Amino acid sequence: MKRLLLPVGLLALALGAAGSGDAWAQGDVIAQRKEEMKRSGAHLEAIKKIIDAGEAVDPIAPRAQEMNGYFATLATLFPAGSTENSKARPEVWSDRAGFEKAAANATEAAAKLASAAGSGDKGATAAAFREVGASCGACHRNYRAR
Repeated sequence: MKRLLLPVGLLALALGAAGSGDAWAQGDVIAQRKEEMKRSGAHLEAIKKIIDAGEAVDPIAPRAQEMNGYFATLATLFPAGSTENSKARPEVWSDRAGFEKAAANATEAAAKLASAAGSGDKGATAAAFREVGASCGACHRNYRAR
């Protein structure tokens, strides 16, 4: 009997851990998207300071490229059920097409910002920065709880 209990106990432990993997994965994805949002927010603050100061805009390009990469993966960081300890509204999942379009708009805006900054054109960079801000605001209005 003792020989049977150990393998059965180990099997139960393994199955329990496998079953809870979804919870671990959901927590990881929520933490990841929160961290990426904070990083993007920090980039936006730094970019705004550069634009407001009238400084050379080429240092903005790497920040915008990083945001572009994040925004391109944004929808994948919101798998179904990833709501615990999150400000994501149910519309993220019930209006998935709209959410994915909003993420695509942010991706496109960040790409424009990177291109404009890379060109050194301060006016185009400022305009592209406003587009990024507008895309972030539109997504947050529709898909983020206050």
